[in-house]
Order: sequence, then structure tokens, then C-alpha cells
Amino acid sequence: MTNSSRWAEGRAGDFSGVPGGGTGVDSHCANLLGILDSLDLPLVVVGSGFTVAGFNRAAMEAVHLTSADLGRPARELQALAGVKDLDSLCLQAMVDGVSCRRDIRDADRSFVLCIAPYISDAGPAGAVFTFTNVTAFRASIDQAIYEREYAKAILNTVVEPLVVLDADLRVQTANRAFYLMFGVSRDLAHGMPLQELGNEEWKASGLWTALQAIAATEDSFRAMDIEREFPDIGRRTVQVDARKLLRDGATAILVALQDITERKAAEEALKEADRRKDEFLATLSHELRGPLAPLRNMLELMKRAEHDGALINRARATMERQVSQMSCLIDDLLDLSRISHDRIELKRERVEIASVIHHAVEALRPLADAAGHELNVALPAEAVFLHADPVRLTQVLGNLLNNACKYTEAGGKIWLIAERQGDDLLVKVKDSGVGIPADMLSRIFEMFAQVGRSLERSQGGLGIGLTLVKRLVELHGGSVEAFSAGDGRGSEFVVRLPVFVEQAQDTPPLESVDAQTAAPRRILVVDDNQDGAISLAMLLQLAGNETCVVHDGIEAVKAAERFCPDVVFLDIGLPGLNGYDACRRIRAGLRGPDMTMVALTGWGRDEDRSKSSAAGFNAHLVKPVDYNAVLTILASLPESRGAC
Repeated sequence: MTNSSRWAEGRAGDFSGVPGGGTGVDSHCANLLGILDSLDLPLVVVGSGFTVAGFNRAAMEAVHLTSADLGRPARELQALAGVKDLDSLCLQAMVDGVSCRRDIRDADRSFVLCIAPYISDAGPAGAVFTFTNVTAFRASIDQAIYEREYAKAILNTVVEPLVVLDADLRVQTANRAFYLMFGVSRDLAHGMPLQELGNEEWKASGLWTALQAIAATEDSFRAMDIEREFPDIGRRTVQVDARKLLRDGATAILVALQDITERKAAEEALKEADRRKDEFLATLSHELRGPLAPLRNMLELMKRAEHDGALINRARATMERQVSQMSCLIDDLLDLSRISHDRIELKRERVEIASVIHHAVEALRPLADAAGHELNVALPAEAVFLHADPVRLTQVLGNLLNNACKYTEAGGKIWLIAERQGDDLLVKVKDSGVGIPADMLSRIFEMFAQVGRSLERSQGGLGIGLTLVKRLVELHGGSVEAFSAGDGRGSEFVVRLPVFVEQAQDTPPLESVDAQTAAPRRILVVDDNQDGAISLAMLLQLAGNETCVVHDGIEAVKAAERFCPDVVFLDIGLPGLNGYDACRRIRAGLRGPDMTMVALTGWGRDEDRSKSSAAGFNAHLVKPVDYNAVLTILASLPESRGAC
């Protein structure tokens, strides 16, 4: 049997002299412990069975041993819990007589553990553990290591570039991000003045002067923005912050560099958007005030010349034009809102492009004639059909033609050319006007963008016409591009739309309703705008209808019961009781289900129409109401409603 095997089995011995008793160690251990009890060095003796045979008083204090630990396996002692393969180390000490060292920690303290063989008269009898408390020493060493490594770790975990300079502004240390930004290695940058790491823009930025001031004074912080070229990453805007550090009388400056290129671009975009919003609101105010001036003038004229039929007719024509212009402005705004929120619904049908062009050109003709423009139109040799919303497509071409007319000097030329190109239809609107500057071509379709906004070149409009064109064309699955050779050299817009491939037979047109032949009706008009209610009632009376006018929701419910109308034109925003609730109450009345309820409102979104339908309205008209739409509703009713 080998020595290792023999000591692994353990040998019994008299251990009565050892504190607490035990086995595996002879009486020499008791004598040894008795001597070492007077020493401050903690001592633990382990027998051949790797159990605690004894310990001195210093060990009791140092590693918190008690009499209950005698006879326990050494590996179970809390002080030795972190030592791996403790039994193997003890066996190695017993058999081979080899000492070893291990670092261990006990709560807040650090020890160096030494394991040495214990030799009795009969040979190796166990192992002796000694504990050297190095807590204070290790704390001082650890603090120095910690401070150095922590500083490096902090630098390298920060995403933004950081560099520490000495009092002469030379690089002492930096993080990886700093070296990457400047395209230099750690060895190359160390000891180099920060100014030498940059180009001439960097040197002329004023940063060096600011850092020198920090080093020479008590200033502890500066910040500035610098724009310059950097290796690999190109031109960037960098915000530089510097903080003075004083330690043990030595000066150091921590410099942080933050790439704020994207943030600056976002800030500029917000400023531009805000500027364009303010400009749009000012333009909107101007455009709305424009029609109001002639409207007010014509009203005054009609009051003063009430017996002059010719003047009254001229005033009426002027007012109709101005109201139409205001309605167009508001419609454009509503269309843009609907498109922006994906709430516009195209009413597609098979439509021939020539008819769309005809309607757009006819609408522009008065404006072109007034400006003396020469308008040239070229259609495809054969009929070309599209699957499109004819109203929206006419709006697209009308906006482009109107734009060409506004920005072409009097007597200029405008061309509209339509041609088929494979499976696409190309419609080109070209003019000999002011042209588009190169810097505007990329954003001519953006919201509120206009060319030539100076007062002497102001052409009116809100700057949303081309935005509507682009979005409506895209809704049809097409595209639009703008071209120009520059100022004074005209412009060209090219619309590309997919052709309707299936050439079906022409659908016969629907028979139109003659609104003027509508039978007389009993009509209730409800609007808190008294002028609006009374003027509509007057028009209805001229057509032979009997009318009743009230101005709030509660009176509307009472009047519906009393007057028993065939039709109710009901405003939504009413005092006392809103139009939705008034409609529900009228519907709940005895004769309410047979009445035709028409909503009158300034809100024309799809959700507004859905709300009015849910409340019980049969139709939804948006102010200012087209009187023909009113007559059409009346003409569509049966001869007798039978409400009363």
C-alpha cells in the first residue's frame, strides 16, 4: 500500500490533549497548539481524515472558529469554503510534504492561506493551515488598481469619444471611440498635442484657445460646436465639452466630443418646418382675405344700388367667383388632410383621358385668356382609357395647368401633351414661364413649397397644389416628375399613369336629374348662423318651397313636431343640443322616420360623414353648400313623403 493510500484511509491516534479532542494527530499537536496559542498567527491543524483536529485562539478570532468546529471536515469551514480541492491540497501536503498558498476572503477581510504538512515522531500526521490577514495591504493595492482600471473602463464603455489631456494639452489617454474618430492609433496619439490631430478647420475653430484658457484659469467647463472633415466618416458637426480636473496638484483636462450631425440636421429641419408653417398660415390668411374684400365691397354695392339691375348682376357674378375661390382653397386643405391620413377614397371607373383633359382645359380657359396665354393641346392618336377617378384626375391636370398659367408671364405659351408609351400614359404640362431653380426641383412637391415668394412675384395659392398632384397621382398607381432648365426657362411636369388594358364597351351615361323640376316641399332649416339659415330659406322659398327657420337644437325638435317638414337641413354645431342628438330625437318622434334629414356642417372628413349617418342623417353637405346639391336632394325625393 502506498503512502497516499495509507493516509487517505486515516490512522487513529490519541488526541486527548488537543482542544475538543479528535483523531489522526498525536500528542505533539497538543504541545504545538499550546505554544502557538500565545501567537497572533491563526493556526488550524487537520488530521489524516481531513477533519479539524485543533486550532489556536488567534484562529478562533480570525476565522470565527468555535469548539463546535472540532471534528468537522475542513472543507465545511466557512473560512475555507472558497478553496477548491481542499482535500487534495491537504493530501498533497501530508504525503508529499509540499506546502501551497491560496488567497481567500472571509466577509470583509482578505487572507493568504498557507497549507503545510504536520510531521509527528511517527511521520506525516496531518496538515497545518495558517492564515495571514492582508486586508489592509490588499485594500491599498486594490484601490490603486481599481482607480486605474476603472478610469480605463469608463473611457472605453462611453460611446462618445473621450480624451484626457495634461496641462500642455497633450494626449495622455483616450477611449477607442476617440482613436476611431481621428483615425490614429493609441501609440501615435500618446503625447501629441490635441491641436495636431486635426486639420486646418480644427485648428482655426478656437478650440485650442479655449482649452488653453481652461488650463490657465479656474474655469472648469466650456462647450462649442465644430464642423470639420474626419477620416472615414466624412464631414461631421461635433460638440466639444471640456472639464478641468485637479488631482494631487496636477492639472488634467477631460475633453468629450459628441457627434451631433444628425441632431443639428433634425433641428434645422424642425426650424424649416416651423418657418414653412408660419409662412403657410400667413399665406392662408392672405388668400382667404383676398375674396373677402370683393365680397364685402359687392355687398355694400348691392345695398347702395338695389334698383340698378345691371350692377346687382355684376356684383352677384363677382361674389359667386370669390365664394368659389374660397371653397376651392378649403377643399384643397381638406383633400390634403384626407390624403395625409389615408382617408381619401377614389371613385374609380373606366375613363377616357380625352374627356378628363377637356374638362381641365375648359376650366382653365378663362384664366389663360385673361393672361393672353397661348394654350396648345395634343391628344393621343387613339382613345386611351384609364381605371381612375375622373374628378380627381381632372383636379390633377387642373392644378398643373393652373400652376403653369400662374407662373408664365402674360402672352406666354402652355402645352398639354398626352401620349401613350407602352402600358403607360404620359401627360406633359409644359410652359415658357419663370422656371424652377435647381435647388427647388428636389422639393417642389413638398408641402407649402412655392417658387418666387417675393411680393412682386406672388402668384397666390397655398403652395399645396403640387403636393396634392403628387399624392393623387400616386394613389392612382402613377408618378410625377418636374423638370426645368432654370430661372426664366420654363418648366415641365410629366405625369405617368397605367393604362386600363381591358377595353370594355362604353357604359351609357346615367340620366341626370333635373333639379329645377323638384316638387314644392315643406322644409325646416336649422342653423345657429342666422344669416346662413335665412339666406338658404330665401333660396328655397324662391323655388316654391314652404320653409321654417330655427337656430338651436331644442327648437329644431319642437319645430319638427309642429311644422311636420318633408326635409330638415340641420346644422351639427348647435347650442343647447347638437345636430346629432337633435336628429336622433326627431327620428324618435311619431313622424320622424319619414323625414329626410340632411346634415349641414363645416366638417367633411370620412369619419364626420360616418357619424352623421350613424345619427340618422340621409345626406351630408359641407358648408358652404352648393345650392345645386340642395336642389338635387329635393328632386330625388318621391312625390309625396307622407310625413303628415
